Amino acid sequence: MKRHVFFISDRTGITAENLGASLLTQFPDIDFQRTNIPFVTNEEAAHTAVATIRSQTQGKEAPIVFSTLTDMKVQAIITDSSPYVFDLFGTFIDPLENALGMVSSHKAGKMHGIGDTEAYEKRVHAVNFTLGHDDGLSLRNLEEADIVLIGVSRCGKTPTCLYLAMQYSLKAANYPLVQDDLENSTLPPALSRCRSKLYGLTINPEQLSRIRHERRPTGEYSQLTRCQWEVSRAEKLLREEDIPFIDTTTVSIEEIAATAGRDMGLR
Repeated sequence: MKRHVFFISDRTGITAENLGASLLTQFPDIDFQRTNIPFVTNEEAAHTAVATIRSQTQGKEAPIVFSTLTDMKVQAIITDSSPYVFDLFGTFIDPLENALGMVSSHKAGKMHGIGDTEAYEKRVHAVNFTLGHDDGLSLRNLEEADIVLIGVSRCGKTPTCLYLAMQYSLKAANYPLVQDDLENSTLPPALSRCRSKLYGLTINPEQLSRIRHERRPTGEYSQLTRCQWEVSRAEKLLREEDIPFIDTTTVSIEEIAATAGRDMGLR
């Protein structure tokens, strides 16, 4: 079963897509055809969005439309696009106004704009730090990291670090455990000055082999026996060093990041 879904927003569409997608996960048997339509900031843009929705659905089963528009006139136009329009902001703004005893600003882009310059700059610094300390690229100022992820190659360290930086403004570095580390069952000396910030990632060897095969299909790197050895030695090292770790095999990047932050006591 297939169904068209549209995410409408007056800014980036991230909020509409995240909230809507969370609800759609409760219907795993439906193949949702998703379209994000951002920056619907005026009535003309709203009419264009409605035309897009109608052209893509072409009179088939009515689409699902998630909206986070703040302009009521623009929202009214989108409401005509389908009998199934979910106004994600409107659903909660009115009750919140009653609870707080004041009228909301109804301004667009407050969530993802640069409203708090200090917080925004902190996030930019975190992303720059993370990019500069990816995969052991630089060991300089490693002690300034909020968290340092360690694990074998291709277990999810880089995307998790980037998510921690983007979503939580955390300076997240990562360091790959290489053959010498695994054979000697010792932490690299470079990690000694950030020992309390280490967090491990592990993965099922079969999954690791598949991931590595896509990147480098030939050679020992992606062979299952090699992956089994690396994962076994890495987990042994993490346990011996009493470093907390998580199995990333069936866990999303968002969950890995949230779990690591919780386990390390990060806010």
